[in-house]
This record gives sequence, structure tokens and C-alpha cells, in this order.
Amino acid sequence: MILVEVCIDTAAGLAAALEGGADRIELCSALALGGLTPSAGLMALAAQAPIPVRAMIRPRSGHFRFDPAECDAMLRDIDAVRNAGLEGIVIGATSLSGDLDLMLLERLAAHARGMAITLHRVVDLLPDPVDAVDAAIALGVSTILTSGGAAKAIDGIERIAAMQERAGGRVEILAGGGITADNAPVILAATGIGSVHASCSLPAAPASGRLLELGFETAGRRETDRGLVAALRQATRPD
Repeated sequence: MILVEVCIDTAAGLAAALEGGADRIELCSALALGGLTPSAGLMALAAQAPIPVRAMIRPRSGHFRFDPAECDAMLRDIDAVRNAGLEGIVIGATSLSGDLDLMLLERLAAHARGMAITLHRVVDLLPDPVDAVDAAIALGVSTILTSGGAAKAIDGIERIAAMQERAGGRVEILAGGGITADNAPVILAATGIGSVHASCSLPAAPASGRLLELGFETAGRRETDRGLVAALRQATRPD
């Protein structure tokens, strides 16, 4: 059974993902920035979903090197996820050298003990994402989200397959990055993985000039589409 995870950042997106048949939710805010920590209210709403939900723990956009104050905020956000009753968290951090910041990740993982943990696409910034597999397993991570170091998973198939082989069933390798109903079967067949991650989104209605002018909205906003979720599920699990 192939698992379809959909990343969403609004209440409407959550509803669309559920209606389309998603198996798991990655809950975020600001997907246009790669996904940031969702609000407590959205966490509470998502906790009512009948499928597992993992919340992004990322206090700001930009690089993945976090200072002590940001680390403190992340620990408090993990508490909020636990208090909301969600399944788990999504984390990632790098050191000044560009490797995984294992010290910080160990601290976050320990704070989230008992919860599912996804190591997100920070691994795609590493010189070789395959090298992250053993470190992630040692951290107690449940899932590694990756595009194989490429901009899109379809272009990182060889590394995703290598990560799947290295994992040997010890951790879930979750392909993400430009996943669609058209390319998901190709990626699944070529890599042997059992799960995919996608936004399943379409461009939102054009923003009003006044909203853009005052900075209340950005151009290029996208919205989760129920039909795209359903199409991805059908493509990965045809009848």
C-alpha cells in the first residue's frame, strides 16, 4: 500500500487533502517559504482529522542554522504539537560546516520522545543525502523526506533509490519535490519506496491589487486541490 502525504498550510487545504483521500498530513504555515511552524489553532483543527498529522517545526524561513533562542522556540513548538495531540513533528537543522546539526537534532528528537519524527528536505542540502540515512536512524527518526538532492524528485531518482537501499526497511524514505500523479508511478517503480509527499496545489485566484500593495498577500500563492490529491492517490493505488 503506497502512502500519500499531502503538505498543507490552511484550514481549506486540510479539508481538501482529507476529501481527496490523503493518508497523512504535513501541517505547515507559509508553504510558499518551504513551510514554517503552523499556528496552535491550525494544530487543534488538524487534530480532529481521522489520519495522522505531523507538524513542521521551523521558526522562520531561510537557512537551517538555528541560534539558542530559535532552538528554545522550537522546543516550545514541539510542546504545542504534543498538547494538540498530533502524531509527530517535522524537523531539520544544519551546522556551520553544512552537515546535519546532530547535537540540535538529538535535543529536538529527545524532547519529542514518543512522537513520530520526519527529517525534512534539509538532507537535500547535504553533499550526499545517502549519508544522512544512518545518522537519521541513530536519531530515532521515523521518516526521511527527500528529493534525492535534486530540485525535483523525478531528477533525484538514483539517490532516492540509494537511500531506500541504505535504509533497508529501518526508516521510511518519503519522496517529495514536484510529485504529481503523472510522475509518481515512475518514481515509485524506479526507487522501491512506499510513500510520496506532495502539495497537490494549484495557483490561487489572482490577488487584489490593494492586498498586494499593502503586503497582505503575495503573488504566486497556491491552494491545495482536492482533485489533485485524489488523482495522486489513484495513480499510486490504482484499482
